[in-house]
Amino acid sequence: MAIKRGTAVKHALLTEKAVDLIEKENKLVFRVENRATKAEIKKDVEKLYKVKVVKVNTSIDMRGNKKAFVKLGKESSASDIATKLNIL
Repeated sequence: MAIKRGTAVKHALLTEKAVDLIEKENKLVFRVENRATKAEIKKDVEKLYKVKVVKVNTSIDMRGNKKAFVKLGKESSASDIATKLNIL
């Protein structure tokens, strides 16, 4: 069952690992809906933040929460998006 567009991404995560990924690999980390697919996450991030997404990796933690690791294209800066979201 597909979810509504624009609702896959819940919020950005701020952890030490997330900050390292922003600075070193141009990646952002988001908490997402458990049933969201990688394609839905990619579309939502591109729409919400007007960036080009290269790749999406997901994982589910021990509490059952799904995280998405979103790699941005070279023309987009993860640190700029993080600053706009008040993460950095």
